[in-house]
Parts: sequence; C-alpha cells; structure tokens
Amino acid sequence: MFDTVRYLLLQVRNADDPMAGHEVECFARALRCAPEQIREFDLIAGSPSEAQLDAVDIVLLGGSGDYCVSRGGAWLDPALETMRRLHEASTPTFASCWGFQAMAQALGGRVIADPLRAEVGTHEVYLTDRGREDPLFGPMAAAGEFFPAQMGHEDVVDRLPDGAVLLAKTRLSNQAFYFPGKPIYCTQFHPELDREKLLDRLRKYPAYIERITGMPYDEFVEKQTGESSHADALLLRFVKLVMNGSQAI
Repeated sequence: MFDTVRYLLLQVRNADDPMAGHEVECFARALRCAPEQIREFDLIAGSPSEAQLDAVDIVLLGGSGDYCVSRGGAWLDPALETMRRLHEASTPTFASCWGFQAMAQALGGRVIADPLRAEVGTHEVYLTDRGREDPLFGPMAAAGEFFPAQMGHEDVVDRLPDGAVLLAKTRLSNQAFYFPGKPIYCTQFHPELDREKLLDRLRKYPAYIERITGMPYDEFVEKQTGESSHADALLLRFVKLVMNGSQAI
C-alpha cells in the first residue's frame, strides 16, 4: 500500500545481536513493507546526520537488546539528543519499548528500573479517555474493555514529559503517549511483534523469563502469551495518518 515510504530504524544493539535483523523483519511485517524500505542506524555508534534524517519519511525505534535507559552509558546522552532533535523538528516518529522510554527521558520525563512492574508476554492494555478520542488509538476501543499487546520490559516510564498525553496503560505501567501537534507516538508495548515474533525473541532468554515471571519457559508460553490483532494494526494505521497528512495528529 505504501511501497515508496522510506523508514529509518534507530537501533540500540550490539553488532552481533541476532535480534537486529529480526527487528527489521518485525517492523516490515507490521508495516507490510519490504525490508529494503527500512534503513538501519546504530545509536551505540553515534547520532544520525541531518541528511540521513531528511532522506526518510518516518523514523522508527524499538527494543534495545543489552541496553537500557535506567543503566545509561556513554552512548545514552547522544541518543537522547537525537530524540530531542526528532521532537523539535516534528519528524514523524513511532517509538516502541526502549524508544518509548528514551523519548520520555529525553523530553523531561522519568524512567526507572522497577522489577515489580516488569511485564513480559501478552498483557491487557487499557485506553485512557484521551486514547479513545485519538485518531490512532481510538479504533483500539473496538477490542472491548482492553486490547492485548506484546511486551517485555523492566524499565518503566514513571513520569511523562510535560505536554505529553497519556493514551493507554496497563494495571502496572504507562503504555502509550503522544505529543499534541506532532506526529510522534510512543508505546511501551511492541506493536511490531505478534505472538510468533515475540516468542522468536524470548526463547533466546529462558533464564530471563523465569526470573521475571517465576515460570519455566514452556509454562510461560502457555499461560502468558496470546495473539494481539488490534495492536498489530497500529503501525500501519500510523503510516496512513502520517502519509495522508491527517490534521488530527
């Protein structure tokens, strides 16, 4: 449908992380685009140039492998400056998981590590009143009281940036926000992952699953994972809104 849209995926992963390529596949699936439409840039190595940002239509951010906002590192400040550049320029951006946390921290929110609010697997996400009115999130209300979504995080956005509007949450954590007047949406959950892609990722970390959930991997798969069709539609709807020049964003 949008086979000429150019994407830039900002990643925070080690060079040998097999999930780097997997992440491209996941976004391509959700966006229904060819993987070749998605360029990659490693924020561990530095920041994208203005020319690199100008050469694409939409910026994407996802997970982060071995890195997190709460632990930081020398790479973090330049990465957060990139978030501020995207915000200042109103660059169309969809940020999930680590990207959600990084955008919040960069614009004055607060991110903390909180194992008691860690969420892994398929969880119930509830829209706020503003979420039900939003052009991107409003259609999720068709799922009913909540919609299921895939996630895996220990860092949580404990406080949103000034001016950000909360669109969705679970019983434990904030799950989505946007900036009014800017085509920038951020979700703690992973709309780029369906159940199969989530399990592709998590089966590489069985010890992590047991530590967070208290369940062996096979039990976790049976009890804590499911489909997420409403969340699966979110990224493509974002592209439609951006590319059609919606005034509601």
